[in-house]
Order: sequence, then C-alpha cells, then structure tokens
Amino acid sequence: MSTAAPHQPHTSPHDLAEVELSLQGMTCAACANRIEKALNKVDGVEAAVNYATETAMVAFTRSTVTEQRLVEAVRAAGYDAHVMDDEPLDDDLDDRLRALRLRLGVAVLLSLPVAVVSMVSAAQFDGWQWWAFALSTPVATWCAWPFHRVAAVNLRHGTSNMDTLISVGVIAAMAWSIWALVWGGAEHVMDGMSMTMSHGGAHVYFEVASTVTAFILAGRYLETRAKHTAGSALRSLLALGARQATVLRAGAEVQIPASVVRMDDTVVVRPGEKIAVDGVVEDGSSAVDASTITGESVPVEVSPGSLVTASTVNLNGRLLVRPTRIGSETTFARMAKLVREAQATKAPVQRIADRVSAVFVPVVLVIALVTLVVGIMIGRDNDSAFSAAVAVLIIACPCALGLATPTALMVGSGRAAQMGIVIRGIDVLQSTRRIDTVVLDKTGTVTTGRMTLVDVVCAPGTDRAEALRLAGTVEQGSEHPIGRAIAEAAAREPGGLPQPEGFTALAGAGAVASVEGTEVTVGREELVRERGLHMPGELTAALDEVRDLGHTAVVAGWGAQARAVFVVADQPKPTSSSAVAELKSMGLAPVLLTGDNERTARAVAVQVGIDTDEHHLHAGVMPEDKVSVVRALQERGYAVAMVGDGVNDAAALAQADVGIAMGGGTDVAMQASDLTIVSGDLRMVADAIRLSRATLRTIKANVFWAFAYNVAAIPLAAAGMMNPMWAGLAMASSSVFVVTNSLRLRRTRLTH
Repeated sequence: MSTAAPHQPHTSPHDLAEVELSLQGMTCAACANRIEKALNKVDGVEAAVNYATETAMVAFTRSTVTEQRLVEAVRAAGYDAHVMDDEPLDDDLDDRLRALRLRLGVAVLLSLPVAVVSMVSAAQFDGWQWWAFALSTPVATWCAWPFHRVAAVNLRHGTSNMDTLISVGVIAAMAWSIWALVWGGAEHVMDGMSMTMSHGGAHVYFEVASTVTAFILAGRYLETRAKHTAGSALRSLLALGARQATVLRAGAEVQIPASVVRMDDTVVVRPGEKIAVDGVVEDGSSAVDASTITGESVPVEVSPGSLVTASTVNLNGRLLVRPTRIGSETTFARMAKLVREAQATKAPVQRIADRVSAVFVPVVLVIALVTLVVGIMIGRDNDSAFSAAVAVLIIACPCALGLATPTALMVGSGRAAQMGIVIRGIDVLQSTRRIDTVVLDKTGTVTTGRMTLVDVVCAPGTDRAEALRLAGTVEQGSEHPIGRAIAEAAAREPGGLPQPEGFTALAGAGAVASVEGTEVTVGREELVRERGLHMPGELTAALDEVRDLGHTAVVAGWGAQARAVFVVADQPKPTSSSAVAELKSMGLAPVLLTGDNERTARAVAVQVGIDTDEHHLHAGVMPEDKVSVVRALQERGYAVAMVGDGVNDAAALAQADVGIAMGGGTDVAMQASDLTIVSGDLRMVADAIRLSRATLRTIKANVFWAFAYNVAAIPLAAAGMMNPMWAGLAMASSSVFVVTNSLRLRRTRLTH
C-alpha cells in the first residue's frame, strides 16, 4: 500500500504529516494486516504496515489526528507501538531475543527426555507418565506462553492465526494427556496401542505438546534473530555522518554538535575530519574522499568555489566551508531517509500458512466438536467419542505446518552460509523467484574498487623501468589513490626506490620532487605543460587513446621533456565476465550502474560483456538517482535485483525487489540488503539466486504436504479410525517428512 498522504479536499499541504511507528507484538503477516486495518479506520489516516521490519509508515492529517491517537489505535487492536526516533533502537528486539532464547533452551532441555521415554519402549519404566507430565508441564505452559497469549488476543478480537493453531494443539494434547493419566489409567500402560479407538483413553501425548512447542520456538527464534539486524542499516549509516563540527564564531573556533550548525556559520574542516554540512568551499584546497556519497575510489580535488557534501572526509588541506544545507536537509541525511522509506514500504509477503489458518483453525475446531456430538448421537461411548474428537485436534496440530518454513529456511540458509551467501529471510526467497533484471554497481562490485597501474607508455628513447622508478619515487609520499597505484607498481620492480628530496604536493595537479639530483614532475598533462616540459606527439596520442578508454592518465617528465604516460584504472575483477555470462544464461538481464563518467562505464561494460545501450548502461548516477533507476525499472514491470557494496548503494539495495551486497563492501550495504555475498565473488550472485529459488520450492512443497496431510488425516480421525496415539505418530511422521525434504537442500552445489 502506498504511504502517500491521504486525500483531503480541503486540507492544506502544511496540515499533512508522516510518522513512522515501531510495532510490538506481531507474530505473523495476519497481525500486520490487522494493525494496518486498525490504523486505516482512523479518519484522515493512510498507513502501510511492514511485517518484516515491524514498522508502520503513517500519513495523517495533523489537525484531526495526533501521534498518540495512532498509538492508541494500534493498542486497541491488541498490539503496542511507539513513534520511531531519528536513530532506531533494537532494545525491544534484544529483549525478545533473550526471552525466546531462554524459552527455547528450557523447551529443548525438558522435551528431549519426554520424547525419548514416550516413543522408545525400552526407555519406559513404572510411572514414566507422571515423570513426562512433570517435565512437559512447564514447556506447555511457560515456554508456550507467547503462543497462548497471542491466541487469547486473537480470540478476543474474533480472529485466528498460526499461534491459535499452536496453542490449540498444545492445550489439546496436554488436556487429553492429563485426563488419561488421572482418570484413564494411563499410568499402567507401557507400550503402543491399536489403530482403533479401543482403550483410547489409556495413553498420554505429553511429547506432542512439548516437542511441538520446542520446534515452533526454534523457528520463531530464527525469524526474530533475522529481524534483529533490520534497524542496523540505518544506525550504521548514521554512524558514518559527522557528529561534531568546528565553526568560526566571533573570530574563534568553536566545536559544536553537527546537528546545531546554523546556515550563517563558517565550518572549519581540518585534515582527516568529516565535513558536517553540504556547502561551498570559501577558502583552502584539498582532496576529499567522497566515497560515502559517490562510491567512487578516486578523491575529489576541491578549491574555493567547489561544492562539498556532508559525511565526506577531508584528506589533507584545511578548508573553510559555507553551508548550503544543514541537518536533515544534507545529501547524507536524505540518503538515510531513502533507506528508511525503501525498507518500510517494501510490501510484506503473506505466508501461505497464515493465509489459510484463518479458515483452517475454526474448521478444525468445528470438526472436533461435531465428531464428539455425532459420536455420542450414533451410540459411541463417551470415551470413544471424546477420544475421536481429541484425535482430530492432535492430527491437526500444526507441527509440520510450523516446521515447513523454518526448517527449509534453516537448511537453505545454512547451506548458503557454507557457500558464502547470507540470506535474510523468507521475503527474499519469494522475491528471487520473479527476478529478471540484475543491476550491478560498478566500483567494488564489477571492478576491484582499487586504482591499479595498467600500462606505461614511454617517449622514444625513454626506458620503461627507469620511468617507473623515477615516477614511483616521487609518488612514495602521495596519499592520492592514483599516486599510490604508481608507487606500489614501482615498489614491485627489482632494486627498490630511492628517497625523494624536496617533495612538493600540488593540490589537484600532481607532485614534484628531486630524485638523485633530477627534478621529476608527475601529474596531469596541464601541470607538465605549465612547467614548460615538451610533450612528444607519441605521448599526446597515448593520452587521447587513454581518454577514449575511460582510464586515468598521469604524465611524468624530467629534463625539459615529458617522458612517459602512466595509465591507471579501476580494473574489472577477474570473475566479472564469467559472472555476467552466467546471469545471461539464466535469462537475467545485467545492467551496469555507476557514478563514474560514461566513457569509463562503457569501457568496463564492454570488458565484462554488458550491453552498452541506454537500458543496460547508466553512468554519472548519484545516490538519489540510483534509487530512481531501480524504481523506474520496477515501474516498467521488471523485477530487480540490485548488487552493490557501498554506502551510496544502501538506498537502492533497499528499494530493489532483492538487494545483494558484496562482502568486501560496507556494513551499511550488507545490512540494507537481502542477500550478502561474503566472498565478494560476483559469480556467486547466480548461485545465490538459484539456491534461494530452490529453498522457496522446498518451502512450498513442505507447506503443501502439511496441509495435504491434514486434509487426508482429519477425516480418518473423525471417523474413529485413528486413536490419539496414532494421530500423534502421524503428526510426527509429517514433521519427519518436512525435515527430510528440507535436508535435500544440503546437496546444492556451486556452479563454478
């Protein structure tokens, strides 16, 4: 659902507001739907609830609705909410994880011996039923309390969901077992029973109540743990922003929080500090690392009149910056907002089990009641009629239904982890099925993200090794990525490098130093010409060719002449070409997206096999535009996977149907994504999509079997052809099938 402001004919635009609510108490997609309906019933409100992130984006009319009214609407529906702060906290999720972990630990510890003594005749002893009762009671009550509580809330509102099924199954198994133990003589039974209802009251099913609780808690814990990282992307993103700023006030430098900088302040940025505002350089020159915004590895040279953005890092000179945007209006703050909005408005995926459970639960309860009444009416004894009714409830116990998704997700994600792939959750699996377009960020994803020396073109009579040695010696003192690339290449040559003398860095142009008595200039073509060095025709032609390829060229000269052109580029990773070919073989269309210039982007696209038409190549793209490109593809009907590794990719990763982060990138990119390729090998993208689709197929098969089993078994139980003991065994068998089917995912292999 859109989160656009509600349509109010006589409402001023200034009267419209938007707020994000953090929601507590949701356990399934049905809960999200219930909260969404409750909010949208409030006049002047339009809301969209996201189950995956447990948030609601709410647009409302300020004059008629307050934030407190929205919170009250959520609470009236049986849940809780509070208004999100600028920096989302995970305290509630932390508490829930600890509580779930404790309940799960107790459930496993107590249910394991109950299951063994109940199902293995050799382990049984006199009075074992009482022992099983003592161990299973805390599991069925305290450990299963979250399910019972939600079932009670559902009952109060006249609805049902997965928790209702779990609660009913556990309570039915416990109630029957207690009755059989206290009044049915079950304490004298040491072995199995016949298939029919004879002596049906003499058996207990404590293992059903305890193991169902343990299994479902395990699935719930895994799901909650996955959600725990949902807010981390924003926190990591905000952590990269400037916290403090130094401003000039009354002629003195004053350090203040970045959030209180005023438009009339002059911001002082020393070397190594983050720029706190978007603004214009008034004084000073420096190189600025803008990778947090652009994702590009080459620093930007700035001087008076240059534009700078918040969160970028000043590398060397002292800058005085006049703000043009402050606080929440900066480019960096708007990026954080894009991530939040893209995550919060991503449509929740309805679990198949939850969609059906709204009808399934009341139907099972009615069948059990009808079985009891009809059994008595047709002349069955009360014990047999009640036993048949309990068998219906036990056979309908949602163990297989509850295991269908968590076990497949657990095995699939475990196998993915072995392959170097991290899968966020079931929403990702649903989305990968539809993917037909894969958008690839260039720097750090398709390319290495590091500048390297790829060629040296020398003027006639100049030795390559000597040119590299002299230029590398000058660049030893450089902090610029291009200079470091030349210095590193020179350092690998035999003989080592001498120490330069009189090193001078020329901001934005290059460097000059004396090497063994020879003055050597290394830098842009303009610097070489300004210093009066002759440029041979061979080097001029080489520069033109380098520009056509989209690479970066550095000229070195000494003795009144330019001697060599050093070609530096961010090269494609060795695996990128085969990765693109693999995506194409799967019928997926690769699209290259970069903030770099079109010539560089086109050169990389040709090298890795991506088409260079306007649909497959997008160059010169800023962070906001990356989101727009992904959204435009989605609006044209494409299902988009976005692959990136930088902070600047975070919003686009969240906007895409599937966000895939490369493991060598930033934490923000990985936490805003749905899939993470730990190794950073682009070929793994195809493997990740294949494994995700296989896991989804397994989940669907599991859910189908779980329901098919119920459809087939419930009539047998209602007809008196299956006592509760065998009903419990059938239920356990369905669970074994689901688990076994899920384990098949462990055989998935890498394609390369």
